[in-house]
Parts: sequence; structure tokens; C-alpha cells
Amino acid sequence: MNSLKKVRIVGAGLLGTSLGLALKSQGVVVDFSDLNPTHLALARDLVGFTSSSQSELSPELVVIATPSAAFREIIREEFRLNPQAIFIDLASTKTESILEVEMITDLAPLFCGTHPMAGRENGGPHGARSDLFLGRPWVLSPTSTTQQDVLSYVEDLVRSLGAIPIMMSAPEHDRAVALISHLPQLTSSLLAKQLSGGPETWLALSGQGLRDTTRIAASDPHLWTGIIFENREQLRPLLVGLRGDLDALIAGLDQPGVTETLLKDGRHGRSMIPGKHGGKSREYTYLPIVIEDQAGQLASLFNECAKILVNVEDLTIEHSPGQFTGLITLALSKKDAELLSQHLLASGWNVHAPRQGQ
Repeated sequence: MNSLKKVRIVGAGLLGTSLGLALKSQGVVVDFSDLNPTHLALARDLVGFTSSSQSELSPELVVIATPSAAFREIIREEFRLNPQAIFIDLASTKTESILEVEMITDLAPLFCGTHPMAGRENGGPHGARSDLFLGRPWVLSPTSTTQQDVLSYVEDLVRSLGAIPIMMSAPEHDRAVALISHLPQLTSSLLAKQLSGGPETWLALSGQGLRDTTRIAASDPHLWTGIIFENREQLRPLLVGLRGDLDALIAGLDQPGVTETLLKDGRHGRSMIPGKHGGKSREYTYLPIVIEDQAGQLASLFNECAKILVNVEDLTIEHSPGQFTGLITLALSKKDAELLSQHLLASGWNVHAPRQGQ
């Protein structure tokens, strides 16, 4: 995407501002439009845009990064202002926006619907990150008349941001995100809602499990209300299925076999989520290492990994304030875990017995 000089992003939220930061790092001039003056000012400051930033340039790409409810009005106005540009959107649902674009004959060949499968519970430009899209799938849903050179352009853009372009029709996309994004959001919110009446002394006992399962319940309610409404027909049967499983569990609480079956089915479903780089989920070996609370320990540990060419897939760090030691747990293949364990023990590191799986 070395030829890309200027991009206009309508919507200075999390995705729009993160895209702006990523493009800015490639030397692209990025300007924003947003009805929220606070968001607009912050996004422009983050990407260093001023009124003199090559203001004479027309944008080669216009990105609609607003909630879908505003799409119809915005896309028509932006096409009127920038008829020479390529257009994409970043909305969480695709069917309605594609239908809207296909009603504008001259725009449809220049438009490709997209949805980066990335986000955070911290919304707005305050949560923006230039690396938000690295390694993430990015769905492309072209119109029925999207030009091939436009589609290739958008694919190149996505790859330049470190994301993985995936072609998918708008209806299939909406069914997919209902299952893997919208249902989890509602499930997390339903669980978190149950905490409202809990005594503070009980909530103070909360561990990582509760924090993990309710993390996305902190998401923007206004944003998600619109998303859920737009995709309600795809989401409805999934919620009915969830309710059926919950009813069966309630009815079978006196039968341990019912609970065990549910837990096994849940474990199986969890194992189907792809692992690193989209491949089949792997059962890692976890290697615990106790380190001293002093500067440079973590860097030294990774230097040891590099010396023997082992690949660390993931890591966790457990350390409490005032504690003189910390626990680093590395996720590796079984072979790498055995190799690293032997190497670190021989080098004087405080390594403990590895464990399989979670």
C-alpha cells in the first residue's frame, strides 16, 4: 500500500482510530470526521493531523467506521463528496449495508464491505491501538458489482495492516458473528448482571475465572444495542438454543450425569476454537518458572529461549505487590517444553514440573 497517500475515516471510535494509527505508521495522511468533538479532537491529535496536512489531497480511500444506524445517510453524503474514492465500512453486520450500497448504482462497484474481527472492551479513541489488527481475521464482503481491482486493493490494504483477509458473503458473515461475537457478548452481560445484588465481601473473592467470563460485559451498551438489533434474526435461534440448554441443566441439577455432559460438551466446543494463526487449537505444555523480582529477568528468560530456538506460544505472569518472586508460565509444544526445561535447569533457573493442557 505504498501508493496510498490520504484516507478519510468517518467515525473516530475504537476501530476507526486504531485503523488511523496503523495507517499513520505507514506514512499515510489520515483525517477523521465525527459528530463527537471530543473523539474527533483526540483521534486527530493521535494521528498528528492538522488542517495543513496535505489538505489539498483528495482521499483515495473513505472508511465508514460509524454504527450501522448512521450508515445510510453517511455513505450517500461521502460518495457525493468523494466520488473518485474507494469505499469500505467496518460495521459489525454486513447484510443491510450491502443492500443499501447496491441501491446506489455508481457506488456499488467502488465499495467493499469489511469487518475486522478485532476489538476491545474499552471503546472510543481512548482504547485505540495501532497493532489492534495484527494477526486478526478481517472479513471482506463485496457487493455483487464490486470491481476486481477494488477488491484486490482492499485485500492488499488488509494485509498491509497485518490482518488476514477472508472472503465471506454478507448473510454468512452475519450468521457467523451472531455465534462467535454477539452471543458471547449477551452471555457475558447476562452473567455480569447476576452480580449486581452480590455483597461486596463476596465480590472481593472474585478470581480470574469471573473476570475472564465477564470481561466483555464492560463494553459500550449503546453500541451493542444497535449491533444486537441489526442482527436479531440471526441471533434469535442461538438464544433459544442457549435457553434450552439452561432449562435442561436446571431440570437435571439433581442428576450429576446431566451436569457432566454439559461440561464435557462445553469443553469440546472450547477446543474447536482455532489456535494461533487460525490453525487447529493445540494442547500446549505449560512450563512454570519462578523468577526473582528484579529488572531484566524476563528479558534474560527469553534470551535463553532464543539460544535453543524454542517457540513460546503464550505466557502468563503472576506477581503480587511486595512479593520477592514471580511465577512465569510459558506455553510451548511438548517437545520445546522438555528441551527448554532441561536447558534452564542446567543454567540454574528455578524451573518446576511442566503440566499438560490447561
